[in-house]
Amino acid sequence: MIIGLTGSLAAGKGIVSDFLKNKGFVYLSLSDELREVAKERKIEITRLNLQNLGNELRENMGKEVLAKLVVNKIKNQQYINVVIDGIRNPSEIDHLKNNLKNFYLISVDAPREERFKRLVARNRESDPKTWEEFLRVDDRDKGIGESDAGQNVGKCMSMADFNLINESNLDSVKLKVEELYEEIERKLPRPSWDEYFLDISKAVAKRATCNRGRSGCVIAKNKQILVTGYVGSPAGLPHCDEVGHLMKTVIHEDGSQSQHCMRTTHAEQNAIAQAAKLGIPIEGSTIYVRMTPCATCARMIITSGIKKVFCENRYHAGRESEEMFSKAGISIEFLSDLVVQYKNQ
Repeated sequence: MIIGLTGSLAAGKGIVSDFLKNKGFVYLSLSDELREVAKERKIEITRLNLQNLGNELRENMGKEVLAKLVVNKIKNQQYINVVIDGIRNPSEIDHLKNNLKNFYLISVDAPREERFKRLVARNRESDPKTWEEFLRVDDRDKGIGESDAGQNVGKCMSMADFNLINESNLDSVKLKVEELYEEIERKLPRPSWDEYFLDISKAVAKRATCNRGRSGCVIAKNKQILVTGYVGSPAGLPHCDEVGHLMKTVIHEDGSQSQHCMRTTHAEQNAIAQAAKLGIPIEGSTIYVRMTPCATCARMIITSGIKKVFCENRYHAGRESEEMFSKAGISIEFLSDLVVQYKNQ
């Protein structure tokens, strides 16, 4: 479940995110992504500076630029339950809905007078101090006077799947959040078998020991799991998480170069090796993976007799593997067309 949060200034989005974090949700924020960019550019972090920087990034790099950063983080880390805060532009919502499964947007609002009282009470340095200043900040936040690339929380709120009005005491609001969460849970569709096994592969990936890509996989046949695998060093050898990556440069036929970590065995390789070790036949099975297998894994998949590859995403250098699968008569399907590329590769 991926829940996005939008809403008015000081309306109480933090109450919702705290509730979800207590449920085990990973907290991500478009505002935090913006702060990271500000730090890199050595820009003082103030509300006005962040608003202007956000507008600049959306204007120059696409209105969904911040949403893309968060989606990539979710895909790379294989997060399952996530709350995404700081959504302020409609294009961010479109990108999140188009690229994340089971995404629901919650809008949080409260009367203006009540929100101003909360700002005064919390007394943050960046918050407006007078009613007039609050109105100016609130209007800009809602999109008044902003371009299409600017923030427009007002439009975002109109696109929400669920609306929460926070106008009573804390206990009452928490009860509303609990009821809203239960309603969203009821709306979740039952996963297909492919989605079911792919979700299990994400749990397997938590055992991975290389933080460049904590990948896991499941090999299944006739709706039964045969074996699993995750990326990690061979037994008895040091892991990336312990001693760092073993990076090597690969020179390709066209002269281009890429960087790869050679310390670990890939999830697909580990799963196939486990099947061989335990005497489990995997011919005619399906393998569920995070992204297009590399060329080496593809050769092992073909040789082992696996007949279908189901990927969550595409790998940016996966064309060779796809061509081999096609020639070998192995089908490959993708849950998403998102292309994954490792950092510094």
